[in-house]
Amino acid sequence: MAIIDRGAPPEVRVIPPADPNAGPSPNDIRFCDKCNHTRVKTLTSKLQKLDPAAEIRVGCKSYCGPCAKRAFIFINGRYIAAPTEDEALEKIKPFIKARK
Repeated sequence: MAIIDRGAPPEVRVIPPADPNAGPSPNDIRFCDKCNHTRVKTLTSKLQKLDPAAEIRVGCKSYCGPCAKRAFIFINGRYIAAPTEDEALEKIKPFIKARK
């Protein structure tokens, strides 16, 4: 019987909310730090402006084929892809849930 070593699970960094006093966020926002079309620093700050209470998770999403071709953001169970980071941000706006 062969043993398959898949290595360690991908590292996921959690970026804390920009406004910790805003209460819990209903939004699950994730993106890959290896994506060729996004930059962690700029995308994180732009996402925090859209939802200051969101915990943003950064790490591999095993979405490497599309990730190599387009920017993508995983939000609330949906993969949103676009040619650029800014276009992807525009596309996710309808999927951002308001806090109660």
